[in-house]
Amino acid sequence: MTAASALPPIAHEDNASRGAFYLEQGGRRLAEMTYSRTNDQLIVIDHTEVDASLGGQGVGRRLLDALVQWARETGTQVIALCPFAKAQFNKDPTIRDVLR
Repeated sequence: MTAASALPPIAHEDNASRGAFYLEQGGRRLAEMTYSRTNDQLIVIDHTEVDASLGGQGVGRRLLDALVQWARETGTQVIALCPFAKAQFNKDPTIRDVLR
């Protein structure tokens, strides 16, 4: 079993104006990708942070993949202002379908 596969699943919280995809372990949030909601069908990814203890395990990409899957399922469009998310969208054309 790899370290990444031993991690808990990505969780999602969403309220009327903000949301986050995150990984929590032992009651502590170790990684998150946050967004602001512009309207019912548009969000802006504004920040990604991964604890140093999870560095190099692809956790940031797991957060983005969870967000992209959710965006596809809900018909939500995405604007990426976060440098990490923006770089991932630039590198991977297979996830750009959710971009506005």
